[in-house]
Amino acid sequence: MNGAGTGEVSRITKETEINIKVELDNKGKANISTGIGFFDHMLTALSVHSGISMSIHVKGDLHVDGHHTVEDTGIALGQALAIALGDKSGIARYGTAYIPMDESLAFTSLDISNRPFLVFNAEFVNQSCGGYDLCLTEEFFRAFAYNAGITLHINLLYGSNDHHKCEAIYKSAAHALKQAVVLTENGKTLSTKGVL
Repeated sequence: MNGAGTGEVSRITKETEINIKVELDNKGKANISTGIGFFDHMLTALSVHSGISMSIHVKGDLHVDGHHTVEDTGIALGQALAIALGDKSGIARYGTAYIPMDESLAFTSLDISNRPFLVFNAEFVNQSCGGYDLCLTEEFFRAFAYNAGITLHINLLYGSNDHHKCEAIYKSAAHALKQAVVLTENGKTLSTKGVL
């Protein structure tokens, strides 16, 4: 991995002010504040379960709604991860995880490939959990995947409680990511082309 293992991004627009730092330290220390409690809960799960320490501080136009805050956080987090990974050499690259959350089961498979793509299959019954609009889950992961250079497939297989369903999604993505950023023994790029 020709990168520092640390990525920092500051992103300031008329809608959001974001400061993010990620560390590929396998400690998963989370320091999260976005102004949306449930989103903080999900990002904390993403950090802790991936082993990627994340410091995320966001001030957004929540008087409008949560869309800009959630999407822009995905953009900046993806950019910070890309910086931390550098040229993406020497990592396992692929990760897959099934994660249950009580009655819910989510599946994520990803490839840190420099070919961003998102397949997202999940349906929620309610509009929101707390102040978090559940439809923004897809927006977050799309922004994250496209800015980190990840091919990302997320499927919610079943569930009835929207809190559990959303948390299973974030945790399955976290565990898949944890597998993908593991360093390989030879330190080479896992590609027949030699580069990603």
